[in-house]
Amino acid sequence: MLADWGVSIRRACRALPFDTSSYHYQSRRTDPAFLKKRIKEICETHVRYGYRRVYYILRRDGWHVNMKKVYRLYRELGLPLRNKTPKRQVKAKLREDRAPAIRSNDVWAMDFVHDQLATGRKLRILTVVDTFSRLLPVIDPRFSYRGEDVVATLDQACRRIGYPKPIRVDNGSEFISRDMDLWAYQRGVILELASPPFGSPALPSPQTTPLSKRSTASCAANA
Repeated sequence: MLADWGVSIRRACRALPFDTSSYHYQSRRTDPAFLKKRIKEICETHVRYGYRRVYYILRRDGWHVNMKKVYRLYRELGLPLRNKTPKRQVKAKLREDRAPAIRSNDVWAMDFVHDQLATGRKLRILTVVDTFSRLLPVIDPRFSYRGEDVVATLDQACRRIGYPKPIRVDNGSEFISRDMDLWAYQRGVILELASPPFGSPALPSPQTTPLSKRSTASCAANA
């Protein structure tokens, strides 16, 4: 109309009718390509994270985005349906990118070993192994273990011998807790959520020798 009839914008909007503010409006929406890429990276690394945990990590990384937008992009990427793919295939894909340890205290692997006393009471033993030197920085038996307990034990060991670059763990609730994630972020430690093909999810040895009742009892007494 402006070109054909040679009228002003205000007169053309009045004839339609159409608000002039809508004519001059320019969208402020940014391209979500980078945000989508970051959300996909988080979900490929943390295969059990929902959109709320993804939102928490994005805010921690400095992204100024609300939870509704994260949920919308999360749905557009098809991430809520990712559990339909076998987890073994997802983790095998992540294992291809793992770099081998080249020195001591470079890469750690962490998992729980289970045993029980002669009385029948069960034990959970947090075991951390240096994948290069095969030394065990942590062997800590307890009757129960929570995420904050894992953080406290790891922090005590790391203050003594130093922090590794990555720590390989499985998707246990203690290893994917918010306390563990925040501890790793503040210390610059990468949590490699992957599962080796052997029986124990994180320890590199294909066989786990069970503790005897006598040694287990002594471990519990020293804990």
